[in-house]
Amino acid sequence: MRILYLGDVMGRAGRRAISEGLGPLKARLGVDFTVVNGENASGGMGLTGAHARLILESGADCITLGDHAFDQKDMLSFIESEPRIIRPLNFSKAAPGRGARVYEATRGRKVLVAQVLGQVFMKRPFDDPFSAIDTVLKAHPLGGLVQASVVDIHAEATSEKMAVGHFCDGRASLVVGTHTHVPTADTMILNRGTAYQSDAGMCGDYDSVIGMDKAEPLSRFVTGMTKARFTPADGPATLCGVFVETDDATGLARRVVPVRAGGTLSPSSP
Repeated sequence: MRILYLGDVMGRAGRRAISEGLGPLKARLGVDFTVVNGENASGGMGLTGAHARLILESGADCITLGDHAFDQKDMLSFIESEPRIIRPLNFSKAAPGRGARVYEATRGRKVLVAQVLGQVFMKRPFDDPFSAIDTVLKAHPLGGLVQASVVDIHAEATSEKMAVGHFCDGRASLVVGTHTHVPTADTMILNRGTAYQSDAGMCGDYDSVIGMDKAEPLSRFVTGMTKARFTPADGPATLCGVFVETDDATGLARRVVPVRAGGTLSPSSP
């Protein structure tokens, strides 16, 4: 199976890149299933129902969220009516929606998508991500109930993301990090066959500070003072993520490569 994962959609620039570029990218790669992280798509903070619909209509089969999952209040109700959106498993026991679901890909094949939040350097404490994802993977073994599984680890610390990758090795097709908006150069297949990358990067304008217009972040770093609100940069956006080919019998990765399309980053083609 050919699976495409795209990192955090950032503001209007990211939405525009998804609406214009996702379809052609999927066609070029022959993608069977697509996951997009959308938690920064609405003004850089959260996701509205309208913007979720745009991402889904552009070709995403599933949208993951993150620590900003419910910054846009209409997502509290929208997620209950739209099963193609999942929030982190360990966000809160009272949170609406679900943190893992099984979806249907091409030719009736089943794909598990799950997301967990990290604990290290995050602004608020979340439940243990390891026990949360362990329960889900045990209930959905590769080669049994599902032909592939994707785990999104939304976290600050690279070490925590890598630990989740090794914890899931051999039990997931792909473990990919999100949240820090910078694509990492450690795309690989782990010892037991799970594809891994510490951060998929963002779908947004890279002439920025992690997707935000440069002026205010620079001012705050230099002066230590706040002058204005952060606003997403709105220049040409790059679609960043990971493309993995899996074995239907085992669910494990045969090949994984980083994806960068459009915008200002140097492209790398699978």
